[in-house]
Amino acid sequence: MIKMGVSGDLGSFSEEAALLYAQQQNLTVTLSYLIDMEGVLSALEKQEIELGILPIVNLNGGLVKPALEAMGKHLFTPVDELWFNVNQCLLVLPDTKQQQITRIVSHPQGLAQCSQYLEKEFNTIECLDWCDTAKAAKDLAAGHLDADCAVIASARAAQIYGLDVMAKEIQNSNPNLTAFILVRGIL
Repeated sequence: MIKMGVSGDLGSFSEEAALLYAQQQNLTVTLSYLIDMEGVLSALEKQEIELGILPIVNLNGGLVKPALEAMGKHLFTPVDELWFNVNQCLLVLPDTKQQQITRIVSHPQGLAQCSQYLEKEFNTIECLDWCDTAKAAKDLAAGHLDADCAVIASARAAQIYGLDVMAKEIQNSNPNLTAFILVRGIL
């Protein structure tokens, strides 16, 4: 059993990428949800996990700057990469109507990857950066975000946190590929 650190919460794209990688490599893993890239690389240095996964670039949204910043602060060994197709969705509390939405919340990559949809459908609505797409969904469901917020996250996050999917595949391009790297500690 390999303890793998995920740069996201339950329902994140990093979790989906980790599970896909484990399946492809025939690995048995237990996941630690470390929310961000800093958390993954810090846990790796402390030997709290054996393997970590984090996004580094999206073909539409560009470089994942928090990943690069975290990578500059920690020692690690890259061991593999995985390209994963990210399908972004607009999630809301049950029975929320589009005209009720006053803010859109997501990771900066989620917002960047859906900029055309946001411009077309919500051009006067405030967008708010969050540390993780799935964490935004979790926080909306838990009442930590106002009920008039919508979040950009995965369809799986909607299922996990009891949210409605208002719109699917809202990313600017399809496929919407993100490169994830797999990292180990320095041996």
